[in-house]
Amino acid sequence: MEIALSPLEFGRRARRLYGDRVAVVDGERKDRGGYSVYCSRVFIGADSVIGSVHRKLVPTYEERLAWAAGDGHGLQVHPVGSFTVGGLNCFENWMPLSRAALYAQGEDLHVALWPGNLRNTEDITRFIAKEGRCFTISVSAMMHREDFPASTPHLDKILPTCPEVLANGGSCIAAPDGEWLLPPQVGKEGLFVATLDQRQVRRERQIMDPAGHYARPDVTRLVVNRERQSIISYED
Repeated sequence: MEIALSPLEFGRRARRLYGDRVAVVDGERKDRGGYSVYCSRVFIGADSVIGSVHRKLVPTYEERLAWAAGDGHGLQVHPVGSFTVGGLNCFENWMPLSRAALYAQGEDLHVALWPGNLRNTEDITRFIAKEGRCFTISVSAMMHREDFPASTPHLDKILPTCPEVLANGGSCIAAPDGEWLLPPQVGKEGLFVATLDQRQVRRERQIMDPAGHYARPDVTRLVVNRERQSIISYED
């Protein structure tokens, strides 16, 4: 039996089991003005309240045919237990200034959301962990030929040239020293669990804290515009 839960309901049930140690980072498309859609990362806290919605800053390649460019409003972090959690969508994890915006807010647990495939997660997960001296979780999907809904437009033209596996997963967890806590899980679907020790962040940041003692704001600084972008503003 398969049971589908909304992110809000998942958050409620998880809170009953684990208290304030659980939050949900989920993706959805969010509209503005009625017709444009955005690739969005939604943070839902253990209290089932939406903490922030981050719209992907730059849709990648063919995504631009469907999704509009986002803004900095959702470049926010949130407390989860003893951790400060932030996250980015897909290729914006490769954007150094976006990562820096989260590090500067105290991020010590980074969640990278991916559409799927080891090639996306294998290198960047350990890189972010070592750069930010933070735990990094890459959440990556799987997709097979049979996962296409029967109502997919032009499905008869897609399937003849479609590989059996379109996305092979690759979800993984790296520690602040870049070592694997959970190596990339290829071709596997499941619930993967690891124990994160916040003290390990402190140990690594004694050596190098990218937004603290190893930063030089007198030399280089980052300016972040967190206003929700719109073509209209009101003066009533």
